[in-house]
Amino acid sequence: MRVLPVNTDVLLVELDELSQAVALNQSLLDDPIAGVHELVPAARTVLVRFHPTRIDAAELTRLLLQRDVSAPLGADGEIVQVPVSYDGDDLVEVAGLLGVTPAEVIAMHTASTYTVAFTGFAPGFSYLVGGDPRLDVPRRSVPRTAIPAGAVGLAGTYSGVYPRVSPGGWQIIGTTELPMFDLRRDPPATLRPGMRVRFVDVTGKPDPHAAAPLTSAATGAESGSRHALEVVASGLGSTLQDLGRPGHADLGVSRSGALDHDSARLAARLVGNSSDAASIETHGGLRLRAIGEQVLAVTGARVSATIRPAPPSETAAPALPHREQGIRPVPDLQAFALRDGETLELGFPTHGSVAYVGVRGGFAVTPTLDSLSTDVLSGLGPAALSAGDVLPVRRASVGAVAQVWGADSTAGAPHRSLPAPGDVVTLDVVLGPRTEMFTDDAVQTLFAQQWDVTAQSNRVGLRLHGPTPLERRDHRELESEGTASGALQVPPNGQPVLFMADHPLTGGYPVIGSVASYHLNLAGQVPIGASIRFRTVTDPPQPASAVDDASFTKEN
Repeated sequence: MRVLPVNTDVLLVELDELSQAVALNQSLLDDPIAGVHELVPAARTVLVRFHPTRIDAAELTRLLLQRDVSAPLGADGEIVQVPVSYDGDDLVEVAGLLGVTPAEVIAMHTASTYTVAFTGFAPGFSYLVGGDPRLDVPRRSVPRTAIPAGAVGLAGTYSGVYPRVSPGGWQIIGTTELPMFDLRRDPPATLRPGMRVRFVDVTGKPDPHAAAPLTSAATGAESGSRHALEVVASGLGSTLQDLGRPGHADLGVSRSGALDHDSARLAARLVGNSSDAASIETHGGLRLRAIGEQVLAVTGARVSATIRPAPPSETAAPALPHREQGIRPVPDLQAFALRDGETLELGFPTHGSVAYVGVRGGFAVTPTLDSLSTDVLSGLGPAALSAGDVLPVRRASVGAVAQVWGADSTAGAPHRSLPAPGDVVTLDVVLGPRTEMFTDDAVQTLFAQQWDVTAQSNRVGLRLHGPTPLERRDHRELESEGTASGALQVPPNGQPVLFMADHPLTGGYPVIGSVASYHLNLAGQVPIGASIRFRTVTDPPQPASAVDDASFTKEN
């Protein structure tokens, strides 16, 4: 057993085999360590997230190394029967690879009892082990761009079922109508670690488990609501975001949430909401019309923000004084009123990447796993905003409207410094867990050269490009293991991807290091066109309010 660093609040425990990883995960579930708040088991690892204020990494490492991981892979979990029509596109090819007939492949697949070892890749996607050892087939050389929901596949010695339409490289041998992930159920995942699975051949037979198509969570929007915000223009990448949905790794669900927690919390507090209330996260260009009187605040990226008056109507109240009828600016970092029919218009960021719009009372939208965050990778949460959407707003019951110290309607307020395109941002990096898989020159290159943030970046990750790619010394395929926000995952082209809020729960490319947790809010505000330099951290300092302000420079 080895305990490897991942971040200031994350460790990765590496074990010799799958059964040990499962045993350690179960041990930590049965007898938790105080301060540990989430586990992500995988093929030979367990990712451990912890609160550094409750337990430090050294003490946690000591306690982890004491755990008994000798228990065999569980054989007494609940059995779930999965009906399969063996009509997959790759069934004949798999039979050819194994030198058997398609009928023999089906017989091998249905003869075994599988165990759910771990989850990952997508909500409800489970890695099943314990099948016939002859069913060992490679992934497809060219992954498909879209595999349908319910596809039953093989990869190496694993079996699995795709819970939703997604890209993938598994060999598809059949399909099932049994939903793997359904938010109408509690818990929503059909298969969870420790359960056992039997595949039943129903080819050509009606499936008694056939279910209605899955639907996304209802938004709760009511077109007739008289207390709401109407989306006039959705702008770029506008979604609802709160602080995410931690604690659901057993369902294959990552945290998601706002890219910049500090700005999201501030938007909520300025309008008198709790700090974890949802706001609208946007890359700019958003326009919102008030239905009924509202109180809003704008934080995060520097954007122009103006209020356009309601259009005149025959039933309108007497005209307001001329000064109040025209377009007026939004006060800086303050709550402001948006009258019925008025429109808030946001420009595009000059500094930073994402702005947040909080509304007093919060959004009356149906949560998904206790969160309103939109996860663009997994498809969980409300859909991204579109023109014409009506977002109902709750009536505020408690909570004073806050004010940033030093803010006033004439002088504005001091902003946290944020980078602009062309700036160079410096981010601290904790090396590990797979630094040893890279050459010494690659590690030096990571810190020595400047990395450009490319236009392919999004909420899943910042795709970086540098003149010299990072070279590996160890080219062995890495089995899937848990990943964390801030991870610098390096694909075969050597150009790292900096994982952001909607990153996959597990990944198969090595992580050379991770952006320190206290710099993740700043990383979320790095715009396309800026560049990043990384700075190594051997003894990470404690978070400080000044650390972000001094972490980027103008590029002359």
